[in-house]
Amino acid sequence: MRLPRTLPRSLAGQLFAMQALLVAAVVAGCAYFAYASGRDRAEETAARQVRAAALAMAESPSVREAIRTPDPSAVLQPYAERVREETGITFVTIMDPKGVRWTHPTRAQIGRSFIGHTDRALRGETFEETYTGTLGPSIRVVTPVHDGDTIVGLISAGITVEKVSTQVREQLGALGTAAGAALVLGALGTYVINARLRRHTHGMNAGELSRMHTYHEATLHAVREGLLMLDGQRRVALINDAGRELLGLGPGAVGRRIDELALPAPLTGALLASEPRVDEVHLTVDRVVVVNTSPVVGGERRGTVVTLRDHTELQALSGELDSERGFTQALRSQAHEAANRLHTVVSLIELGRVEEAVDFATAELELAQVLTDRVVDAVAEPVLAALLLGKAAQANERGVELLLAEDSLIDDGALPRALPPRDLVTILGNLIDNAVDAASEAATGGAPPGAVPAPRAAARALVTVTARAESGELLLRVADTGAGIGPDDADEVFRRGWTTNGAGRGLGLALVRQAAHRNGGTVTLGRARGGGAEFTVRLPLAGRTTGAEVVAP
Repeated sequence: MRLPRTLPRSLAGQLFAMQALLVAAVVAGCAYFAYASGRDRAEETAARQVRAAALAMAESPSVREAIRTPDPSAVLQPYAERVREETGITFVTIMDPKGVRWTHPTRAQIGRSFIGHTDRALRGETFEETYTGTLGPSIRVVTPVHDGDTIVGLISAGITVEKVSTQVREQLGALGTAAGAALVLGALGTYVINARLRRHTHGMNAGELSRMHTYHEATLHAVREGLLMLDGQRRVALINDAGRELLGLGPGAVGRRIDELALPAPLTGALLASEPRVDEVHLTVDRVVVVNTSPVVGGERRGTVVTLRDHTELQALSGELDSERGFTQALRSQAHEAANRLHTVVSLIELGRVEEAVDFATAELELAQVLTDRVVDAVAEPVLAALLLGKAAQANERGVELLLAEDSLIDDGALPRALPPRDLVTILGNLIDNAVDAASEAATGGAPPGAVPAPRAAARALVTVTARAESGELLLRVADTGAGIGPDDADEVFRRGWTTNGAGRGLGLALVRQAAHRNGGTVTLGRARGGGAEFTVRLPLAGRTTGAEVVAP
């Protein structure tokens, strides 16, 4: 999403300008420091050089011998010039104690008085000074020439400031070249870095990025679908509020690996998979979620984008729709059966067998009314009563008899409003459907593979339902005369996808456990008296227990 531009320069452009100025300032500062430091070092080097030359000549015996001659200049001038040329200094002046020159680079200055200070040298000191003489400002050293304890002459050696500046300027040329190269390289590196930054920020400025972050946060909190982003190490990089709720995660999930979050194993496997997953249905502790994953390729690391949709209510509605369809089919069958029975009664009357017609019709009415009266008397909860009557009709169509246990009793108002009727339908409806399937298969000899054989052949296909509210809990128990569930399958029976009825089934018992957990209940799997399976669900009518528990037989 590209936001409207409010600032003339992008963030990358602003950073480039700032970095270019910073690099230029740093290079200029370094160049000035190098120049000043180089000038100081050049002056210091020049002073050491002229001092060494002056001291060496002052200690030379040939200099003292030349001073003793009647014409010292004749010997000392060629010597001084040779030293000057060999050492590279500007001048070497040898003079008498009164300052009259015996040597000078300019012969016209020989015999004239030395321009500078000599007092300290006459006291026997060697000193440095910067002074303006006949050759201009110079860095010079003045030292005495001793002959025994007597000062017989003075020597001054020096380098002009102009010559030192020339040397510094030569060095500055190389320094300027290096500084220019550093500036160019710095600018080039800054441009490359900012070009990459411009690509990553899509040319947006700081204000646009700030607003983008604000909109991003608002969107994550507002969207109803769960959004989860994993980095290359499969750690949670981002998760929105809906994602936390659907997966049951706390605020500390960000930064943790997905396999450390105690999610169900099938869901964890789907999130860790490298290939995309499309509309996969998975169960968490409390919800049914549809998972879509899409790997992210690009940058330094690979990651995964995961979207989560809440399928819990839709699954419950699908179950209710299936029940309604079953009821409709049962009513259609009952209507067809009622028509057959009515034809039978009419035919008996036409044959003059009125008493037989009355007995036949009365018997059918009594059979149909017994279960209805039993359910209505024992179960005052209308949703459960309607569910039991509808499931009884469905079971009857499949040749299975559904009975309500004698100790069943749910008084009016016994169930709290906090206990959702939809969860009761999910729990009891799925348990009865599975029991009817098992009883019908056992009665017709179609026991599923791996099932435990019944100890004896059942006389009839029977499903017994117990619904009782007592001692602060609701007990729902469904037992069948089917083949039962083997020990090897006891631990897996509530896992999503477990079924003995073919592909596309196996979600019912998982939903039972999930609904029980939502309401703080327990689910127990046992063996019925007739050898089949017996499922017992206990739901607290006040408060919550520690959660759903599955107990194998």
